[in-house]
Amino acid sequence: MKKMDINTDMGEYPEFLKNGLYENLMDYVTTINVACGGHAGNKYLMERIVKIARTKKVNIGAHPGYPDRENFGRIDMKIEPDHLLITITNQIQMLRNIAEDQGITLSHVKVHGALYNRATRDKIIAQIIGESVLKVNPRLTVIGLAGSIMVDVFINMGLNVIEEAFADRTYDMNGCLSSRTLRNALITDPKKAAIQAKLISKGKIIALDGSELDIKAQTICIHSDTPHALAIAKEVHMAMNK
Repeated sequence: MKKMDINTDMGEYPEFLKNGLYENLMDYVTTINVACGGHAGNKYLMERIVKIARTKKVNIGAHPGYPDRENFGRIDMKIEPDHLLITITNQIQMLRNIAEDQGITLSHVKVHGALYNRATRDKIIAQIIGESVLKVNPRLTVIGLAGSIMVDVFINMGLNVIEEAFADRTYDMNGCLSSRTLRNALITDPKKAAIQAKLISKGKIIALDGSELDIKAQTICIHSDTPHALAIAKEVHMAMNK
């Protein structure tokens, strides 16, 4: 059986670089998604994280989002398609340039927050994301929510796709991520997150209503800003390597 990939988002909080969280997380994940100036991040953070990731030998990808730093890219935006295509393309290209300056080739793209959620149900938005990837480098892999419309759109565009599930988020009965506005949207207990990750690796997920759903994922996400993220990453890492 192929080993499950574990990914995490980085470059969104300067304090997480300063206090070592990002560097420590890289010991327990295989893939990182680096914010590239849309919802968060800047050139300095990108350069530093890419440098650390190079020594840790993890996969490095772009994590573009809506150009909405005020709301951290977590609120859906009304934005013209041409503008959205340009901003996503520019974000990916910026990180690509920084990585190539350090002798690194980007492996993938995973969009952030509200843009990601919108693409799971909106074919037009998913198409724009796919077009931006094709403009930068058609060989880049795209990460999308397992079983969602975005995955189908990316595949139909000829892109290489990895389907994703989450260790630190709960799911509704339709197989969608539960809204962050809900009290139980996050899984912050490291052992519970590890149990969920192990279940995902077996092709299953338990929704909030208790129903068991089938899920096909090749990568599991742990958000770096989830409370106890490092402890969660350690537990998930151990669970995936038993």
